[in-house]
Amino acid sequence: MANDSTTASAAYRGYVLFALIVVYTFNFIDRQILGILAIPIQEDLGFSDTQLGLMRGVSFALFYSTLGVPVAMLADRWHRVRIMTIALTMWSAFTMACGLATNFVQMFIARMMVGVGEAGGVAPAYSIVSDYFPPEKRATALAIYSFGIPLGSAIGIVFGGVIATVLDWRSAFFIVGGLGVLIAPIFLLTVREPARGALDGDGAKPVPAPIGEVFSTLLKKPSFWLLSIGAACSSIVAYGMFAWMPAFLLRTFGDALPGAMAWVPSFLMPPNPGPLLYAAYFYGALLAVGGVLGIWLGGAVADRFGAKHKGVYALAPAVAFTLTIPFLVVGLNTTSLSTAFLVFLLPTAFSLAWLGPALAAFQNMVGVNMRATAGAVFLLVNNLIGIGFGDFFIGRMSDFYKAQYGDESLRYSMLTAVAFYVIAAALYFIAAPRLKKDWHQPSVAAAGG
Repeated sequence: MANDSTTASAAYRGYVLFALIVVYTFNFIDRQILGILAIPIQEDLGFSDTQLGLMRGVSFALFYSTLGVPVAMLADRWHRVRIMTIALTMWSAFTMACGLATNFVQMFIARMMVGVGEAGGVAPAYSIVSDYFPPEKRATALAIYSFGIPLGSAIGIVFGGVIATVLDWRSAFFIVGGLGVLIAPIFLLTVREPARGALDGDGAKPVPAPIGEVFSTLLKKPSFWLLSIGAACSSIVAYGMFAWMPAFLLRTFGDALPGAMAWVPSFLMPPNPGPLLYAAYFYGALLAVGGVLGIWLGGAVADRFGAKHKGVYALAPAVAFTLTIPFLVVGLNTTSLSTAFLVFLLPTAFSLAWLGPALAAFQNMVGVNMRATAGAVFLLVNNLIGIGFGDFFIGRMSDFYKAQYGDESLRYSMLTAVAFYVIAAALYFIAAPRLKKDWHQPSVAAAGG
């Protein structure tokens, strides 16, 4: 039975948001741990950069993106907390299975099944957040929920680096997958299913919309597609950077990493840490600090100014994408590791600032009876292009540039990918003046039955 979210205390709302962040963090730990483990896996199993891109990107995104829509349709009709619990258990179990792989095909299939599980983890959560937090606080709540992206990525990279150093890469998969299986029943027993639309004033109890109605509604809202495709273009770079930055740091700054990471407390360093672990701490710190700051700022700006000016939900990310470009170019070209950290910190923040504003816009463009499905349509576009193409594109371009640039090929591949931020910024600037018209009007929906 659904819980009346209008009477939920502030403390319980905070707990629900915390629990969702924990699940989302595990989502990204299991997803991004391969960014650091790819280095020992590549040495052990002999994968090329192109194969790594296929394994991390295409195999994962194939079903993660496409299955998200039918799972979200179910979430618009059934218990969202139970769906997320099943999804968490499934993707965690297949993360453990990755530790058993002995060749490319086995790892490809295991990662593909991780994607199948994670298809049920995000769109239902967007809908739950929207039913626990009112419209004027929704961008900030969704931004805070999105802390799971940088936190999970950072933890996955650092934890993977530590376990791969102390034990081996297979143990890292077993441990993080096992922890996800353990927290699944806790999530199910402590998070209550909220009533749909209770905070939006849509009137009668919402009837789930058929898929044809969802697409018919979205096709009439050009800003939805501009924001979705723009987000996908940014994700080509962001997800590609998540996956390839540890390898870039090792190939470009390997000898300088130990000296630059002298600030890491000794108790966090196992004996004979090696460059892999230094790269993990370096990039983990970038993601945790820059990512959380950027996501929070984007959501706060949208809630502060978006109530009166709906275009802010697109303008804020557009400005952030634009600012990302020069800092990323400088960071990828510098020869100083200390300079690289300071310069990469800003684009890490700017590149993730779109999440709160854009996710809130997606949830507010449609009625409560189709929120999960609309969120999944966005995820289909964003992840199929961003995850499926981004990781593979950078890996393929790195192999392409190798004959000309040798060990520096990854630098030039990542620089090539930065061009997608130009497209992302342009699409968000174009979407801004269209958002007011495309915003959902509850009173009109209610009057229409």
